[in-house]
Formats: sequence, C-alpha cells, structure tokens
Amino acid sequence: MRIALCNEVLVPLALERQAELAAQLGYDGLEIAPFTLAEDPPAMSRARRRAVRRAVEAAGIAVTGLHWLLVKPAGLSITSADEAVRKRTLEVMRRLIGLCAELGGRVLVHGSPAQRRLPKGRGREAARARGEAAFAAVAEAAARAGVVYCIEPLARGETDFVNRVAEAAAIVERIGNPALRTMVDCSAAGLAEREPVASLLERWLPSGLIAHVQLNDRNRRGPGQGKDRFAPILEALVRHGYRGIVAVEPFDYVPDGPTAAARAIGYVRGILETLT
Repeated sequence: MRIALCNEVLVPLALERQAELAAQLGYDGLEIAPFTLAEDPPAMSRARRRAVRRAVEAAGIAVTGLHWLLVKPAGLSITSADEAVRKRTLEVMRRLIGLCAELGGRVLVHGSPAQRRLPKGRGREAARARGEAAFAAVAEAAARAGVVYCIEPLARGETDFVNRVAEAAAIVERIGNPALRTMVDCSAAGLAEREPVASLLERWLPSGLIAHVQLNDRNRRGPGQGKDRFAPILEALVRHGYRGIVAVEPFDYVPDGPTAAARAIGYVRGILETLT
C-alpha cells in the first residue's frame, strides 16, 4: 500500500517544491489534479510532460495518478445533450489517459461533479445513458494505455449522477472492461452511504472492483482532523491485502496546506504501524 498526496493541497508551491515537500513528509507519490499543471492540460507538450515527470521523480517519489479531471478546459460534460460538448469531453478524457500514462501514473479518478450533473426535469435517464456511454468509451482507451479509470461516487451535495459505490459498481459490471473500476472517497462515502466506510470496504474489496481509496474526513479536512475514525478503514485495507494507492485528499486545509499534509501523513503512518 502506497500513500500519495493530492497535489492541489500544496498549491501555490511550484511542482518541484510540492514533490520535494511530499517526499520529506513521507509520502510515496503525488496524485495530480491536471488543472494545477496548465490551463489546457490535455494540450501540454511532450517536453512539458517529461519535465513534470522528471521533477516528481527527482524528489524520489512518483506520479501515482490523476484526479479532478475535467476542471479545465472549461465547458466539459459527460451527460450533456449537446453532441459537440460530449465529443470534446471524450477527447479530453482520452488525452488525459495518455497524460497519466506518460507521467508514470496508474490510475485516473473521475470525480468532476459539475461535469456530470443531470438535467432538471425530463431527460435525466437519457443523460445517465450518455454518462455511462462515456465511461465505456474511455475504458477502452485506458485498457490500451495500461491504466485504470475509476468512477468516483460522490455525495448528492456535489452531483446527482453516481452517488454510491453500488451505483458505480453496477456501471462497471455492465461495461465489463477490467480497465474501468470504482473507488472509495471516505468523505463522500461517509455522507452518501448507509453503512460505515470500513464496512463498505469489507463488503466491496473482495469484489476486485475497488481500485483506489482517498482519505478525507466528512468535514472535508484531512484524516485525523475530524470525528471520523480511520483505524477501522485502514485495518480493512490491510486485512484484505489492498496493494493500491491510498491518497490523502483534504479540501479544507487547516491551518494551511503543508501543515495539513504533514498532520495527515503522520496520522495515517501511525495507524499503519500498529497494524503491520
């Protein structure tokens, strides 16, 4: 099990400094939000891509994957009824898969709640079908690139399309491509699911459909900075032999990004030391 830090926590530090600090704190890698790299991430040059990978690896860690995929460029949606918007969105998704592979990452996390919302009133089922078709299309690209594309269930306060692991798993099983799987974001699951996150993991890890985990409290701070208990969550991962990435992803950086990152890794490593 490797522990990554979602890099937006350390913005506005330069990428080189993000990697250095993450390594110094004890993280194994950076999970990168593409919008932190460029205004149009899919259009990044090969030279820029190589420079990003070198900067992270020079610090002794790795790019583990990408998340928050569709923030930039603006105007993207996998559920839009506008064919031109969907075509452009699919092209961006395919190119981000290529970017992930070139950076050395192994997993892409499709959260991007604003870019998958359903329309009000009529047309919601058609929009769901368009979203699922988008996942099926990019699963083929992910398989060719040798990466895993994860559908991230998110709470209803963020989006109304795919809120629970069971919904994401049903899509994954219908599509039937091993390069498409789902994941657990602890904050979202804590808000959306009917059972504790540890129980959720106990139930779904044996299915092989969980390919990624993000650690954060329901209060949107880092693990250890709220009331949620993470020892049972990490214990479930250890017990089931989880060998994927665990990414620390707070949204509310208290008192600041670097300190939140430092507190989180100390808390998580401390728990893991008692379990292994």
